[in-house]
Amino acid sequence: MTGIVFSTAEEAQPFLATYERGRFDGLGEGETFHDDDFLVSILGIGKIKAALRTERLLRSYDVTSLIHGGTCTALNDDLDIGATVGVSQVFEGDRIELSAPTYPRMPLSVPFEGLKQVTLVTQDHTVQGATELLYWQRIADISDMSGYAVAYVAATHGKLCQIVKVVTGHMGVEDKNLRKTLATGHKQLGQFLVDRTDVMKTL
Repeated sequence: MTGIVFSTAEEAQPFLATYERGRFDGLGEGETFHDDDFLVSILGIGKIKAALRTERLLRSYDVTSLIHGGTCTALNDDLDIGATVGVSQVFEGDRIELSAPTYPRMPLSVPFEGLKQVTLVTQDHTVQGATELLYWQRIADISDMSGYAVAYVAATHGKLCQIVKVVTGHMGVEDKNLRKTLATGHKQLGQFLVDRTDVMKTL
């Protein structure tokens, strides 16, 4: 059984409503549903909820691997809004001193053909100013608030973890139509995952 985890109900909803004619529809934060092929869970926002609920999930259910699907913010203009990307490296970005960074980079496999492979930094804090943004742009492509926590806990259990993200913004750039952009990104993510259920069953 493959686990699919999201951070928010909004991210998950298009997948929940489409997969097997809404078999998992109605799932809320902190809840988990499963059938014979997939387990789906909504972890909540932030690294703490992601870590604790992923830990609980892996202790409670026998999943072979995890897919973490969600949205992200691009750190530079190389990635367009709406781009679907696969994370090949992820690291934690809140405990880093910019003058002397020390952090473990976790390599991840990308199971879906044709996806651009990117480096993800997971951080709860907001990037402040051009100097910090330039620093992150040199070492990462996208930012989120959950990916590293999910991948780290999965690794401690010896489970394969893969991360798929849809770009819904650029760091430091205001989007006056953000709600529409996010809704479009969530729909795109859901359709991407539904279209690849056969692949995910084999992970």
